[in-house]
Amino acid sequence: MRFRKLEAGDKETYFALASAFYQSGAVLHPVPVKNIENTFRELIARDTYAECWLCEEAGEAVGFLLVAKTFSQESGGMVTWIEELYLKEAYRGSGIGTQMLAFIEEHFPASRFRLEAEPDNAQAIRLYERLGYKPLPYVQYVKEKKKL
Repeated sequence: MRFRKLEAGDKETYFALASAFYQSGAVLHPVPVKNIENTFRELIARDTYAECWLCEEAGEAVGFLLVAKTFSQESGGMVTWIEELYLKEAYRGSGIGTQMLAFIEEHFPASRFRLEAEPDNAQAIRLYERLGYKPLPYVQYVKEKKKL
């Protein structure tokens, strides 16, 4: 298993993996392709707020990690948001998800690691809980702004 940072030449691979993620049962709804394009541009331009790492097995991209960086007074420091952790179905249940989370915890110094899971995504929830992640009792709210 190899992890490598997303590069400009990975656009097709990234779009395929991100599209598969947003068409899976791990998310509530798909996102517009424009959002994936905007994210890719940001990831290539800078890594100040977010980073993406491809997960490769025998030279093939089998998944990706998208992390966002923020600061939290509540946790007393930096927080790494695991925005997206996607692994092709054929590779699930093989220990790669565990390796992906270990990679994040090793490479992103933070006082807290945070992620979300759909209630129906039992396999992912079992993985997260086995690795020490606990559900938060928060109710999250969002307000979408018109994008420029």
